[in-house]
Amino acid sequence: MSTTKYIFVTGGVTSSLGKGIISASLAKLLQARGFKVTIQKLDPYLNVDPGTLNPYEHGECFVTDDGAETDLDLGHYERFLNFPTSQANNVTTGRIYKSVIEKERRGDFLGKTVQIIPHITDEIKRRIKLLGTKYKYDFVITEIGGTVGDIESLPYIETVRQLKWELEGNAMVIHLTLVPYLRASGELKTKPTQHSVKSLLEAGVQPDILVLRTERELTEDIKGKVALFCNVNIKNVIQSIDVSTIYEVPLRMQDEELDRRVLEKFNLPVTKDPKLEAWKEFLHNFKEPEKTVDIALVGKYVELQDAYKSIAESFVHAGCSNKCKVNIQWIHSESLTQKTVDDILGNVKGILVAPGFGHRGMEGKILAVKYAREKNIPFLGICLGMQCAVIEFSRNVLGLEKANSSEMDEKTPYPVIDIMEEQKNVLEKGGTMRLGSYPCKLEKKSHAFNAYQEELINERHRHRYELNNKYLEELKKAGMVPVGINPETNLVEIIEIPKHKWFVGVQFHPEYKSTVIKPHPIFVSFVKATLE
Repeated sequence: MSTTKYIFVTGGVTSSLGKGIISASLAKLLQARGFKVTIQKLDPYLNVDPGTLNPYEHGECFVTDDGAETDLDLGHYERFLNFPTSQANNVTTGRIYKSVIEKERRGDFLGKTVQIIPHITDEIKRRIKLLGTKYKYDFVITEIGGTVGDIESLPYIETVRQLKWELEGNAMVIHLTLVPYLRASGELKTKPTQHSVKSLLEAGVQPDILVLRTERELTEDIKGKVALFCNVNIKNVIQSIDVSTIYEVPLRMQDEELDRRVLEKFNLPVTKDPKLEAWKEFLHNFKEPEKTVDIALVGKYVELQDAYKSIAESFVHAGCSNKCKVNIQWIHSESLTQKTVDDILGNVKGILVAPGFGHRGMEGKILAVKYAREKNIPFLGICLGMQCAVIEFSRNVLGLEKANSSEMDEKTPYPVIDIMEEQKNVLEKGGTMRLGSYPCKLEKKSHAFNAYQEELINERHRHRYELNNKYLEELKKAGMVPVGINPETNLVEIIEIPKHKWFVGVQFHPEYKSTVIKPHPIFVSFVKATLE
């Protein structure tokens, strides 16, 4: 396809309607038709990226291969498309303003007054079109965060208005909105949708397709009413009814012919619908598992499960690969004490200690590691979870009673986990960690090699502290073995206890690379071990 087509997805009435899932579902359908598709997220907050945001504020921070700290929606994009995203796929208002102000300081604007229009909107346009011009995608789907009418979103909506004119038939807008059901009157109400579209029209943007989120089936009368009031063809009023899993949405959108409506809008040929056989097989395994298994996820943000979104989804993928359902037991690490650990972890078949920062809940995580090691329960530690495993082993097997991470205790006499040399003089927090994809060489006699079935792998990182190689020989002699090493820096990436049934700690984040079509091998192997 010679000219890139741009699709903008906006939202109205309320946040968290699922713009990211609709964007990812449409992208999946277009990809299945043979098009090269990508998705980007425009976030209206002033942070440069989510890297310094508390998980309670924004959920998980997702990391790309090129080291971008991004919105968790990019995780959905990758899980649906089975294709990596990059720095260019997540843009924040903070990054836009930072770029424009830096240009102004350099004198790039030749002394002109710098304004929202055209300077900010021009920078937004440049970021949007970058994926089409530089990477040559057929379709670029751009999800605009927040809801129409938010002050923060106004520059983005204005940019969409300008691009619809400038791109001359190569841009369109899909507006996702809510049709609530009022139980008291027993009616579905379209007025919120009408007001939302009115706000969009006041900003000069006419939506081409409306996707109506609803918990009840919409009648043709309701669709017709919405079409009439919102200047949209009734064929382009699409129902998005609540489903049991986000992975069902692409098939529902195919039933509603969303991809066909998009192709018709761009005057592109509409061929037969793709079969999506692998996707349907995954859904079959999800809905009809042959068995179930309880696995504990031990972390300090478990009351906000979005903080561990990629881990939870990785368990879905790995469960379906093993034809089972993983029941995650969300365990707050601060609830684990010597008195409670048996009651809380006594019935689980596997224990995962989650990543995180800071000392809160640290001793509970270490206790969970000890329980898994002593009871021979399959264990997976991710990032800080691996570091907890090293600390626990150092204390209770090596006899280094006060062993710790220098992140948690600067004065520990045994810093078995220590800050990386290049991080010691870093004062800023944002974007300064070891971020993105790094190589790792595996030992052939290991659970890790059995999982990956290859000797050299690449995985994504997000951390400042590492296993201190000064203690490596002591750990090896006592039975904790490094089975994955960064060949360039000699840093330990994976540790295992060979005498244990399945005990693996990884310094990287395997959850970032797990997708529906390609479940992550570490999670697949871990779940398999819990079933055995």
